[in-house]
Amino acid sequence: MVNDKILYDLEDNFGDWWNHNFEAPTLSNKLYPYTAMFSPITVNHLTLKNRLVMGPMGNINMAEETGRPSQKMISYFAERAKGGVGLITTGLIPVSYGIDPTVKELGDLSYFPRIDRTRTVFSGWREVAAGVHSHGSHIFIQLTAGLGRVGNPQCLLTQFKLPVSASWNPNFYMPQIPCQRISGHKLDKLVKRFGQSAADAKALNIDGVYLHGHEGYLLEQLTNPAFNRRSMGKYSDWQRFGIDVVKEIRKRTGDRYPIMYRIDLSLALNATYQEKIEQIKSLKKFKNERTVQQTLDYMANLVKAGVDMFDVDLGCYDNWWLPHPPASMPSGCYLDVAQIVKDYFKANKILSNAGKEVPVVAVGKLGYPDLAEKALRDNKCDMIMLARPLLADPDWPNKAYSGNCEKINPCIGCHEACIREFVEGGHPQCAVNPRTAFEDVFSREIPLASNPQKVAVIGGGPAGVVAVKTLLGRGHNVTLFEKNSEIGGTLIAAGVPKIKFEINNYVKHLQNEIEDLKSNPNFKLKLNTTATVENLKGKFDVIVVATGSHIVTPKIDGVENKNVVTVTEALLNVDRVKNAKDIVIIGGGDSGCETAYWAKLELNKNVQIVEMTENLMADTCTANRGHILHYLDKSGVITHNLSTVYKITKDAVIISKNVHKSVPNPYNTWQPILPENVENPLAPKISTKLENKLLPADLVILAIGTRPQNELYFELVKENAAPNIYQIGDAIKPGKVFAATKSAYRTCRDI
Repeated sequence: MVNDKILYDLEDNFGDWWNHNFEAPTLSNKLYPYTAMFSPITVNHLTLKNRLVMGPMGNINMAEETGRPSQKMISYFAERAKGGVGLITTGLIPVSYGIDPTVKELGDLSYFPRIDRTRTVFSGWREVAAGVHSHGSHIFIQLTAGLGRVGNPQCLLTQFKLPVSASWNPNFYMPQIPCQRISGHKLDKLVKRFGQSAADAKALNIDGVYLHGHEGYLLEQLTNPAFNRRSMGKYSDWQRFGIDVVKEIRKRTGDRYPIMYRIDLSLALNATYQEKIEQIKSLKKFKNERTVQQTLDYMANLVKAGVDMFDVDLGCYDNWWLPHPPASMPSGCYLDVAQIVKDYFKANKILSNAGKEVPVVAVGKLGYPDLAEKALRDNKCDMIMLARPLLADPDWPNKAYSGNCEKINPCIGCHEACIREFVEGGHPQCAVNPRTAFEDVFSREIPLASNPQKVAVIGGGPAGVVAVKTLLGRGHNVTLFEKNSEIGGTLIAAGVPKIKFEINNYVKHLQNEIEDLKSNPNFKLKLNTTATVENLKGKFDVIVVATGSHIVTPKIDGVENKNVVTVTEALLNVDRVKNAKDIVIIGGGDSGCETAYWAKLELNKNVQIVEMTENLMADTCTANRGHILHYLDKSGVITHNLSTVYKITKDAVIISKNVHKSVPNPYNTWQPILPENVENPLAPKISTKLENKLLPADLVILAIGTRPQNELYFELVKENAAPNIYQIGDAIKPGKVFAATKSAYRTCRDI
């Protein structure tokens, strides 16, 4: 029997992971050649050319509103196949229209691709498959029973229907809204629909199906006693629905068609929240989650029913940083989880219906060739899933195969473009690759300009580096001015905490790119050079200003005291922070909370955060904020939300705090912050009761926000310093890497 102690150990280690068995990997090639990674593997009767799988990233808002895959989606998948990955998996394709009201919008439209209802969508899927196959890769379609309790509750307003679930469960986004128990008759219809969709996929030249049975979606809600508390009917057996689905697919597609299943070894809700789970109203019902042993037994039964391959991790929406490990989580976080499954299958001699070993795909920040290769050589897993890394660089496999690992454009784990963008209404993209999901718009080769010009780029942060690369691709003569001694901009400071190792890797990548460009005769680099109107005017045809932003200094009594520093100053002067005892951070956004994490979990300081609004990290992807906030809370960092600083002394910060009992818990990680254009009329109202509090502070760190550093741009425009002057990145509007690289690429590709 396998017990659940590993869940508690991992949960405990994921906070200060650098003190345990996790390392911060780099894009090295010490294990080259990657003989394990680039060896073939057979799934059922399908032979894949290598051990790399593209994870289910994409499709939402990338198909036509009818559900037919668009040229955008076709090009997006073909680009990853061209990059050398062996197997591609799509994102979610629901089979539950008319049963789960959360998967469609008014007018019977959908933000998901479809493979049901009409032959209209079929031709798109044939094109998707053809594009992937033309580059020697294979593709599985990910089928889902629906979203259930983690679906958009707006269906209550637009369709006058409650969301559904396995039992009566609270909706994830608005727990005040109940999700009604789905009937056994409708579940029987869903089983049939899975079979039909799989048969259609096979007819459309798609190489296999991939069942989405994890993360708390409807298939898992039906196959996990945490959510399925039915007492009557055949589906009160929580294994029954998943097994019936697999049997129906096998019946409709035959014995040789591959079936892959995505599962979590555990929701890990008990390990995450422990005794707090009894106190959290929306989680109390979910205590009876599948144990590790129950999951392994279920997986064995799924294999008997016809499953050929699994990928496995931990978690669900209510601890969303686990199934979507963000920048601050360790790489290779679920290799031990994969090995548990692999060892269980081996010990119990579990073979697929094809008589083969059941491959276990490892997931969880494996975008480092040496790390991935070692996992395969150590027999921890059989395949490696790369999701975000293939958005950051579709050529990851080809670069790894040739040993050019330092050329890989690294994922920074921000989730800003790949996930938060579609949550806010867009479609998946990538912060460090502005072509991702625009392959249908921007060719891989940058077209040469008909009239090469002399261009000055001011600023060597991510926007400046992308601008330089793009402009040189156009054939222009480019001079880069950087006032500091190295490339990277504010990311250099941002990369100081251990949890920001992926930012560090990205900075090194930017520096390597500029170093490589030095051999280009059209490029000049001027470090330690401050650009001014005087040294620019009349010398260039085009000036591109990428001067970034600067930290806001608030109007607070005592803000000029010697014990007050900005976030950047604190990160670049570590000794100053090490010598402090009591630290107060003013501002609970990304930089404030990440700095608090660094000061507390790395440097063991007494840390308090003061935030004016009700939420911390309000503009951050749910997964990223969840991981940071969970361990800030667990480590004892005190947060004062809905609080205002009105004085800083030489050893304290005096605040006015709303202490009313209606003030929300700033460390709520089991419920998301809704997009600002979505109103929750059921949200509790907040009343006010103010009290003054004195917070000890021998160091005060300002993390209130930034403003565009655009003075030079306006001076250049005023003085007519060049015929064409542009500003990009934070110089226009402070944002994150995503906004900086996107504006740089699009602006400079047109110059």
